[in-house]
Amino acid sequence: MEFKPHSLLQNVGWIEVIAGCMFSGKTEELIRRLRRAEIAKQKVVIFKPKIDNRYSKDSIVSHSEQSLPSILIENDKEILNLSADAQVIGIDEAQFFSSELVNVCNSLASSGKRVIIAGLDQDYRGVPFEPMPQLLAIAEYITKTLAICMVCGNPADKTQRKTISAERVVVGAADIYEARCRKCHYIPEDK
Repeated sequence: MEFKPHSLLQNVGWIEVIAGCMFSGKTEELIRRLRRAEIAKQKVVIFKPKIDNRYSKDSIVSHSEQSLPSILIENDKEILNLSADAQVIGIDEAQFFSSELVNVCNSLASSGKRVIIAGLDQDYRGVPFEPMPQLLAIAEYITKTLAICMVCGNPADKTQRKTISAERVVVGAADIYEARCRKCHYIPEDK
């Protein structure tokens, strides 16, 4: 292998996925990584889906009220245009995007960017939540976060919906959802 001076090395991008249930610290971990990139003077841009308006329209916000400014988008492909100058791209609530997010993230990583994605890996029934399974498959780095079961206190990796709805996506927080372990999780009957 021939030695190349540092200035001739190509940027290598990659994908990091932070997955888990609600209240497991996914957004906190995303914010922590993005803040470290900002401290390192890297150009960071952060995106969240328009559907997620729980805490703020112009920031990603964790349940523990940590936040960073973000861009609200409707379409996955907007990320490509809005991150042209960025070195690090953060994407929160990936489960609310379409399967096109996989292609967008692959394209960004292939162009030398670090892409950090956070999202629910399962819906309230415990079914894999697209496009997270596909993102997990292409990621170089994966972090699975766990919460604490609100019933028994054991490690929790399920999101329990406390309300009845036939809709797969119901945006909410502690008013509608809580973390549960495998034993305490149940699938509510849809009406």
